[in-house]
Amino acid sequence: MDVRQIQAFLAVAEHLHFGRAAEQLFVAQAPLSRTIQALESDLGARLFERNTRSVSLTPAGKALVQPARAVLEAVSCAESAVSAAVSGESGTVRVEFCGVAAHPLVAALSRGMRADHPGIRLDLTSQAVSRPTIRRLLGEEVDVGLGRFDNLPPGLDSEVLITDSLVVAVPRAHRLAGSHVVGFQDVASEPFVSLPYVTGSVTTDRLWRLGYAHGAGGVNNVQFAPDTSSCLALVGAEVGCHLALRSVARSTTNPNVVFVPLAQRECELVPDVHLRAAWRSVAVTPPVVAALGYLRRCLQQDRPAVAS
Repeated sequence: MDVRQIQAFLAVAEHLHFGRAAEQLFVAQAPLSRTIQALESDLGARLFERNTRSVSLTPAGKALVQPARAVLEAVSCAESAVSAAVSGESGTVRVEFCGVAAHPLVAALSRGMRADHPGIRLDLTSQAVSRPTIRRLLGEEVDVGLGRFDNLPPGLDSEVLITDSLVVAVPRAHRLAGSHVVGFQDVASEPFVSLPYVTGSVTTDRLWRLGYAHGAGGVNNVQFAPDTSSCLALVGAEVGCHLALRSVARSTTNPNVVFVPLAQRECELVPDVHLRAAWRSVAVTPPVVAALGYLRRCLQQDRPAVAS
């Protein structure tokens, strides 16, 4: 029994007329009759009672109707699944993200993929810093990473999604709180609160790079905190300053903290802090292509709200 025979059987069962069934299938009546006869031979049972005036289903024919419909539905489902997989309309994309600047992107990606690519499932995870995502990308545990990546190893590609820059978070009572811009030499001797360097924090890396670039031989890191919110709370408590990101400044409402942009000439002394998408260079699956494409379209459509 094959799909062509099942289609022929259901057409005759629906019309109870070989001529009209043949017209529906765009075949001649004689080949249709032979197809039904072959199916009956394969099953070892008559499916139709036929005479010169009428066609009717036998008990065996009636029993076959529902299973035959189920077979055609299964075939259609299989064809759709394969087509969706080839076109990138099905599968899973594992997305890992870091930083508050990525949150609007992740939310838009999740909403958009559900609406435009309902067959693709997003598996979303977050990290406190971006460095672990690189390892997970290379280990094929993650398909797309959103974060701030330095010196990506061979095998990974990336693209800037949101440009960002460095700011200095100072207590509201600080002497530089009213400044429009600050040079690093103005704060090089200040106490700083930072994320642990060993975690791979981008801002801590930039802080120490700037310290050495200005011949300070390092910085006065008086305290480390486990996350950015804790760092800013300590700044508000006047424990020290904190080198942060402009995207963080836009989303922070702590009234005891003021963010002052770092001078452009200072930012150019260290690698950028832009938010990037990263993915494996080879064997990019259609669902990953769809997700990356949606991220690009999202930024193009909403750039004033999302980008700097």
